[in-house]
Amino acid sequence: MTADRERRAMSRIADPARALRLARAVVSDIATYHPDLVRDGLLHDDLFERMASELEEAREFFEERVEGDTARATNAWNRALVDVLVYRSKHVRSRIW
Repeated sequence: MTADRERRAMSRIADPARALRLARAVVSDIATYHPDLVRDGLLHDDLFERMASELEEAREFFEERVEGDTARATNAWNRALVDVLVYRSKHVRSRIW
């Protein structure tokens, strides 16, 4: 393991509240930079397929920075997807609600 990778592994987030804040911040950035994709994904009920590459890249970023046990125990990533991408877009007319 390289020194840089070792340093990153040692400084990963273990606090559940911090993990959730990071997840929400990352997903909020996606929503901010890709509002048309979010809207269209909700309109056509294919949000996660439409945004697969953006969400995968962001999820990897999140998982690199948060302890695996913390991420699994809090379900922070999935909660952020629902709270930020879906709930904050409730004004979009969609077949799913």
